[in-house]
Amino acid sequence: VVERATVVRSSVVSSQVEQHAEFGGVVPEIAGRAHVRELVPVLAEALATAGIDNAAGPDGVDAVAATTGPGLVGSLLVGVSAAKALSLVWGVPFVSVNHLEAHLYASFLEEPDLELPLVVLLASGGHTMLVLMEGHGRYRLLGSTLDDAAGEAYDKVARYLGLGYPGGPAIDSLAADGDPTAFDYPRAMVQENPDTLP
Repeated sequence: VVERATVVRSSVVSSQVEQHAEFGGVVPEIAGRAHVRELVPVLAEALATAGIDNAAGPDGVDAVAATTGPGLVGSLLVGVSAAKALSLVWGVPFVSVNHLEAHLYASFLEEPDLELPLVVLLASGGHTMLVLMEGHGRYRLLGSTLDDAAGEAYDKVARYLGLGYPGGPAIDSLAADGDPTAFDYPRAMVQENPDTLP
C-alpha cells in the first residue's frame, strides 16, 4: 500500500523460492498457481498493516494498481484480475503498471528528491538494461544484454556449478573471495550489433 507515490504504508512479500528451487529457476505454471493461493492472504495482510479496513470497503483507497507486463502471463492474469475486481467493487480506478517502469521508479522510494534526467541500471530476473530517464514517462534505452539478463545468467551458472536456486546470493558469496583477474574473458557478441556500447 503506497501513499502519495513515495510513502510505503505496507509491503508484504510471499516468496516462492522454495517451490522453484528443485527446478533451478522459475516454472511459470507453479508461479501462477502460487499467485492464486497467496494473493488473498497477502492482500489482507497489506491492507491490515496499512490500517485499512477492507471489510467495510476501500476506506482510504483511491486506486488499485497491478503489474500488467512484462512478466509471466499466468501470474500477471491473477494479479490483474484481482485488482480489476477490487477496483470495480470499490468504485475506484484501476491503474496499469509496467513492470520495468516500476523498477525505474523504485529508486524514488529511497531517494524521493532525485532529479531528472538520470541514468538507471535496471537489473531484474529477466531484464538487464541501462536507461536514461529524460523526464517522468520519457525514457531512452542506452543499452541492454543481447542474450540472457543478469538474473538468468546467475541462475544458469549456479545450476551448472550445483549451487542451488536462487543463484545470485551463492555466486556473490563465492565471488567476494575470488580473483577478478584469474581469467581473461572475451567480450562476447560486442561486434554482432553496431549499436552495442563498447
